[in-house]
Amino acid sequence: MIIGVPKEIKNNENRVAIAPGNVANLVHSGHKIYIEKGAGEGSFFSDEDYAKYGAEIKDTAEEVWAAEMVLKVKEPLKEEYKYFREDLILMTYLHLASDEELTTAVVESGMTAVAYETMVLNGTLPLLAPMSEVAGSYAIQAGAHYLESRHGGKGILLGGVPGVSRGKVVIIGGGKVGEYAARIALGMGAEVTVLDLNPARLAELKNIFQGNVNTVHSDAFNIAREVKDADIVLGSVLIPGKKAPILVTKEMIQSMEPGSVVIDVAIDQGGNFETSDHATTHDDPIYVREGIIHYTVANIPGAVPQTSTLALTNATMRYVTEIANKGIVQAAKDNTTIYTGVNAASGKLTNEAVAETSHFDYVEYSELVK
Repeated sequence: MIIGVPKEIKNNENRVAIAPGNVANLVHSGHKIYIEKGAGEGSFFSDEDYAKYGAEIKDTAEEVWAAEMVLKVKEPLKEEYKYFREDLILMTYLHLASDEELTTAVVESGMTAVAYETMVLNGTLPLLAPMSEVAGSYAIQAGAHYLESRHGGKGILLGGVPGVSRGKVVIIGGGKVGEYAARIALGMGAEVTVLDLNPARLAELKNIFQGNVNTVHSDAFNIAREVKDADIVLGSVLIPGKKAPILVTKEMIQSMEPGSVVIDVAIDQGGNFETSDHATTHDDPIYVREGIIHYTVANIPGAVPQTSTLALTNATMRYVTEIANKGIVQAAKDNTTIYTGVNAASGKLTNEAVAETSHFDYVEYSELVK
C-alpha cells in the first residue's frame, strides 16, 4: 500500500503522523511511504531522517494526498477538502461530531474515514489515551502560567508557601486527562479535587494518589460548589463520537473569583463549559469571559510535538500496519478496534454516535462491505 503523510497545517500543529522508525517497519513490510517535505520538522525529524529509512520525500501536499491511505494527526482543514476522493483511506483525529462542514465533505467524498478518537479496545480508547496524558499534563502547566498576574490571572502560586494557602485545582472528569492533570497539579503542590460519575473510578484515583486528592461525585450541585472556590477548573469529559456535555454553566463561571482560569480540554468536541464559545490557537490561546481566563486550545499536545508524536505513533502503528497489510475492509473485519474507528465509508456515516449529531443517516459498516 502507498501511505502518505502530509505536513499538518493547523495553527502551531507541529506533530506528525509517523516517526522515522515507523517508516522502517512499514517499508520492510513492502509498503511505500510518501512524506511531504518538512512534515517532521516541527517534531525535530528531518527529511533525511525519513529518507534514510526508506520514505520518499514529496515536494507538495497534492503528491502525498494521492496515496492510497493518508495518515494525519488533526482533522483536515477546508483547504485540504479538495484532496478527498472515494478510494482514499484517511486515518486521523476527526472529531466529526463538532464539525458539520467536515462531516459533509467526508461523506460526500465517499472516502473511508478512520477516527483515532472512536477506536475502542476492551472498553478503553487506546489512541486517545496517549494524547490525553499529554493534554492533562500540559494543561496544568498552562493554567499555572495564566494564573500569574502579568497574564491577567489572580496572582496565585499553586503550591503556596508556608503560612499561605495552596491553590485549588478542580478537575471534572477522572479519565486519562484528569488523572495526568492531577499528577502535575499535585506535583506543583496544589489542592486537587477530581469529580467523576463513576464511583469505582473515584476509588481507583483515591488509591493511585494515596488519598492526596479529594474525590467527589459529579453532579450539578457538586460541580457548582467546587467551581466557585477554584483557581483552576479543567474540563475533560468526552463521549466518543458525540458532542461533549456542557457541565459548567455561565452562572457557575460568574461565581468564580476574577482572574481564575478554566481549561477546556474537551473543546475539540464542543467543550464542557457554556462560556467556551470558540476554540483558540497556540498563537492566541486565551480569552476572558465573565472575568475568567478561558484556555480553549484545540490541539494542546501540539505544544510539545516531539513527546506527542512519539506517544501517538507508539499507539497508532499497530493498526496502521494491519490496515496496510490487509486493506481496510479485511482489517476492520478481523479487528474490532479498527472497526469501531470507521466513521464514514461509501458516502455513509458508519458511527452511530456521530450520526446522531448530524443530518446524515447511520449505516452499519458491515452492511457496506458484505
